[in-house]
Amino acid sequence: MTGKVRVRFAPSPTGPLHIGGVRTALFNYLFAKKHQGEFILRIEDTDQKRYVEGAEQYIIDALNWCQIPYDEGPGKEKKYGPYRQSERKELYKQYAEALINSGHAYYAFDSSEQLDFHRKDHEAKGKTFIYNYHNRLKLANSLSLSKEETLTKIQSGEDYVVRFKTPQDTQIPLKDLIRGNITIDSNTLDDKVLFKSDGMPTYHLANIVDDHLMEISHVIRGEEWLPSLALHKQLYDALGWEAPQFAHLPLIMKPVGKGKLSKRDGEKMGFPVFPLSWKDSIGYREAGYFPEAVTNFLALLGWNPGTEQEIFSLSELVENFSIERVNKSGARFDPDKTKWYNQHYMQEKDNTELAHKFIASLKTKNITLPEDKKEVAYAEKVISLIKERAVFLDDLWELGNYFFEAPSSYNAKAVKKQWKEDTPNIMEEVAKLVNGLEDYTSEVLEKTVKQWITDKGLSFGKVMPPLRLIIVGDMKGPHLFDIMALIGKQDTVERIKTAIKQLNS
Repeated sequence: MTGKVRVRFAPSPTGPLHIGGVRTALFNYLFAKKHQGEFILRIEDTDQKRYVEGAEQYIIDALNWCQIPYDEGPGKEKKYGPYRQSERKELYKQYAEALINSGHAYYAFDSSEQLDFHRKDHEAKGKTFIYNYHNRLKLANSLSLSKEETLTKIQSGEDYVVRFKTPQDTQIPLKDLIRGNITIDSNTLDDKVLFKSDGMPTYHLANIVDDHLMEISHVIRGEEWLPSLALHKQLYDALGWEAPQFAHLPLIMKPVGKGKLSKRDGEKMGFPVFPLSWKDSIGYREAGYFPEAVTNFLALLGWNPGTEQEIFSLSELVENFSIERVNKSGARFDPDKTKWYNQHYMQEKDNTELAHKFIASLKTKNITLPEDKKEVAYAEKVISLIKERAVFLDDLWELGNYFFEAPSSYNAKAVKKQWKEDTPNIMEEVAKLVNGLEDYTSEVLEKTVKQWITDKGLSFGKVMPPLRLIIVGDMKGPHLFDIMALIGKQDTVERIKTAIKQLNS
């Protein structure tokens, strides 16, 4: 690959960043880092009516949380800035005028009411209204009006737009790094609006000008922009510029049915579609996902490494990523697979790190741990016993609350099955046995209790299940003697005594 690789992620600050947008940013980041290039963030805020307060900061925070920060952009200004289109608006008019002067664009004065009339008139005749070669000379524009009439309209302050003059009867060859060679018939295209009389460009002109001035080498964007490729290539040619290489990423599809993944799918099926929470919508961060899990599963939505490998660190993704291995067809989103990834990264996490996060998360839920049991070292030991079943940090409390609090109730079904007439007497003897131990470890507990069961001629089923029920409150949890050793002798004995009183009554 010759020349410096420079790619850009150019979202509009009109709301939260969808994970489809995060995936686009990720692929741009991976491509840039693979080729020792630069990843630029540009905020495309030309549509001021749709601008949403806080959306730009959300985009920046989301990229940082996903660990795919940009090299240039708002707050990281370099020679190609400014990086907000609203701060670049003085740039665009000269290029609109250059296109008019070279005959590639024209002024159009049609009001929205006039255009609406033409659309409805065409619909009534079973046709589709397209503003292009076959009708532009019949409409109100600088091609059908004289120079004097055009000048008078502009000088009198009449609203206008600048439209691109799409050539007639022309085959437009296009190349996409993912989809290969494409040819478009120019007669199927409309004369898109490039510039408005309020001094603001449309996306089409602004993005071409900015990509050129920022020396963008590759435009990697969503499939929804593929229909605009013919216009954008023509604009590059009309302005005498070399076009960047284009790659249009496949859509992320719904888990079930057809169509693009939407916020509604997440609400209906109970999974996030945004990286961070936004208003009433929970994000991946707040739902308990690790950023590494999110970037890992997003990378494999539409990209195929060519092997069976599914777990990739960010550095491994950079090393293995290839735009040629991005699929053409849409990638179906699988909420269960995202959990599988998170569970994997949960197991990989250091227990000390998880313990700090676990204690902090309990504080946010107003769960107060006993003073002697909230130490990080204790939480670390608990996590080592239960984390293999945890998908999220919050699962640790559900899986192991009995390590911190004695049961206040007992599983009714288990009580009915396990609590027999002679169980209280057996449990009292277990309490005495446990209380008499000097060396109180899991190994000693297990050996002592099992030997006692054998010596007494009891079945293990008479002792072990009701003992678990007493200690945990349910028939769940890791190795019972590990639990008893960790909660300590005093707590173990108290739980046995409490259960005998409660369950006998």
